[in-house]
Amino acid sequence: MAQKKYIFEVEKAKESKDGRPSVGAVYRSVFAKDGFPQLSSGLESCWDIFRLSVEKYPANRMLGRREIVNGKAGKYVWRTYKEVFDIVMKVGHSIRSCGVEPGGRCGIYGVNCPEWMISMQACNAHALYCVPLYDTLGAGAVEYIICHAEVSIAFAEEKKIPELLKTFPKTTEYLKTIVSFGNVAPELREEVQKFGLAIYSWDEFLQLGDDKQFDLPVKKKSDISTIMYTSGTTGDPKGVLISNNAIVTLIVGVERMLERVNEQLTTVDVFMSYLPLAHIFDRVIEELFIHHGASIGFWRGDVKLMIEDLGELKPTIFCAVPRVLDRIYSGLTEKVSSGGFLKSTLFNIAYSYKLNNMKKGYKHEEASPLCDKIVFGKVKQGLGGNVRLILSGAAPLANHVEAFLRVVTCAHVLQGYGLTETCAGTFVSLPNELSMLGTVGPPIPNVDVCLESVPEMGYDALSSTPRGEICIRGGTLFSGYFKREDLTREVLIDGWFHTGDIGEWQPNGTMKIVDRKKNIFKLSQGEYVAVENLENIYGLASAVDAIWVYGNSFESFLVAVVNPNQQALERCAEANGITGDFISLCENPKIKEFIIGELTKIGKEKKLKGFEFIKAVHLDPVPFDMERDLITSTYKKKRPQLLKYYQSAIDNMYKAAK
Repeated sequence: MAQKKYIFEVEKAKESKDGRPSVGAVYRSVFAKDGFPQLSSGLESCWDIFRLSVEKYPANRMLGRREIVNGKAGKYVWRTYKEVFDIVMKVGHSIRSCGVEPGGRCGIYGVNCPEWMISMQACNAHALYCVPLYDTLGAGAVEYIICHAEVSIAFAEEKKIPELLKTFPKTTEYLKTIVSFGNVAPELREEVQKFGLAIYSWDEFLQLGDDKQFDLPVKKKSDISTIMYTSGTTGDPKGVLISNNAIVTLIVGVERMLERVNEQLTTVDVFMSYLPLAHIFDRVIEELFIHHGASIGFWRGDVKLMIEDLGELKPTIFCAVPRVLDRIYSGLTEKVSSGGFLKSTLFNIAYSYKLNNMKKGYKHEEASPLCDKIVFGKVKQGLGGNVRLILSGAAPLANHVEAFLRVVTCAHVLQGYGLTETCAGTFVSLPNELSMLGTVGPPIPNVDVCLESVPEMGYDALSSTPRGEICIRGGTLFSGYFKREDLTREVLIDGWFHTGDIGEWQPNGTMKIVDRKKNIFKLSQGEYVAVENLENIYGLASAVDAIWVYGNSFESFLVAVVNPNQQALERCAEANGITGDFISLCENPKIKEFIIGELTKIGKEKKLKGFEFIKAVHLDPVPFDMERDLITSTYKKKRPQLLKYYQSAIDNMYKAAK
């Protein structure tokens, strides 16, 4: 049987010319064979997405949060589309009564909640730039964003107001009004007013525009809807200008893709909002739900309580970043291994049986209904019982985790790829296609994609297995970096956005992310090392939870900092008669030898070159985290910060290994 191909060629490949790299063929999704999906009449802005749904589904549940009675969380309490619309109109009039005109910048700071979404919709109504503020970009990021975007009004979670105060007096040149999502403590009110700013509780602000009326401005597709500051690994955050057209175009493209695989959204779908609305991934998913008149329930903001929130909300779609899915995977495998011989044997037999049937081409719900009912049903119930789609984005999801979750969750697990600059969606894998495991799937049906050769890294877009920098063209692209035309010109060339990610086309038309263009360095013997590719390979070792590989042009070999898997270390210690807690095991030389052995084994399996092998490791029991500024809010490694933090460990590794 011929293999399905999920892309088709729209432009021929181009040989290298005038010193420019060669460019592979341009491809589109097969779902765009008859052209890109067109915007429906009247749907031109983010405000139209909400406005049209209010007209179609006024009584549908829109935004929900758990009721707290006597300190205990109860059921979800909902506001309908019409009820939310009425509050949005009040908030919009209040914003305008503060003197903020269309084109003004409105900051929103805090965890996801109904007030966050209402504030955003008020921005959409009055053609204001919504500017999410978030401190996970690093120290001083909130101050930088307020000043750079010239934010004049900021909505904030009550407990974030002291953080805003820390930015005074530098931000008070621009910031004139603060609105709390809750109340305002008297001492905070007094402190803010000392600087000449107005501050309101949520209820006070709703009444501010009661006696005033402002006409809604006409919105154009090209108007900027939001400035999202990206969690760059170096330098200041970049303000990505995202237009109405980019968001609406993405939504109609995803809509077509879901329709073609019979997974279209309906009014009965339910989504849990917990990934930050300050990121484009969650923002566009929630816009998609609003477009379909579906329901969005908010978590309580505590990861320890999330499973309980899921059980009460019972979402149908679950979006996650790999770190969340890794935790689910680790929790489930630990539970299986500690469940006794009989239970773990039964689970493993059921898992292998269902996975093999899925490999034969069975749909996941047909692969083993009996195993789903007897063995895997509890996993499904742990996510609320109704989840049918799990979407992973923001970073690569490990193959073994993806395969495991496809089997045990009784849901489609889809891995996607995109950047803030591409409005989140560019590629996404498809349901019931196990051949897409380890890839990010084909392009969504409203973008063109090509690969550009990167000769210095050995990637050839014209080879039999095309590899190169992923370049994207289409209506979902950003409108540039705010106040940084120089940076915009670097990445937007002849209408193509250069992502900086290295991709490899698979025979079926799916894309596999294999490297990062800038993460390349030269060792002292002149050999180039593509570090991200190595980290992906070494990350396959079961004893490794996370790894950062380091080398420089003054040294001839590589070293690494590893977050080891605790269970793997404890098993190794027991087998070798080594005692001690996890922290002391990480310092034990024999344990380090074990980790190097595991990395070497993987390196040999993957036929790495000699200079690509790790010669020394430092084991850190504490995972790379945002608290130490070692990773971004989307879990990308901050390499300069990692180098600074682990400098002494690196020096010691090089001394010891010579």
